[in-house]
Amino acid sequence: MDLFGPSRTMSFGRNYYALVIVDDYSRFTWTLFLTPKRDAFHAFKKLAKIIQNKKNLNIASIRSYHGGEFENKYFELFCDENRIEHNFSAPRTPQQNGIVERKNKLLEELARTLLNDINLPKYFWVEAVNTAMLYNE
Repeated sequence: MDLFGPSRTMSFGRNYYALVIVDDYSRFTWTLFLTPKRDAFHAFKKLAKIIQNKKNLNIASIRSYHGGEFENKYFELFCDENRIEHNFSAPRTPQQNGIVERKNKLLEELARTLLNDINLPKYFWVEAVNTAMLYNE
């Protein structure tokens, strides 16, 4: 999982950040939109409960970087209670979290493609890509 933002442009949902979670096996992707990045734990906890209860699946492990939004007592306690192994990538090495980093790039390219498809002038793209990325899930 990876958190990106803040976006230069606030979305209509008043969000500046997005938490992108990719399943290593299926490559299924969830994009959770956040107003402050400190809401990452609550968004992950809600998604984990949905996966575990509604889909009847167990989360075996998660991987993230050492950001404060992922490395805190709330994440540690939740992972311990639910027997989830929390792995961290080495500092300053986004390559170790490559799947979700590539997914972030793909979401950005998708937003640019959508903007190009509606013939929006290119000088709008910088601001509009950030907004469009927040609506892609």
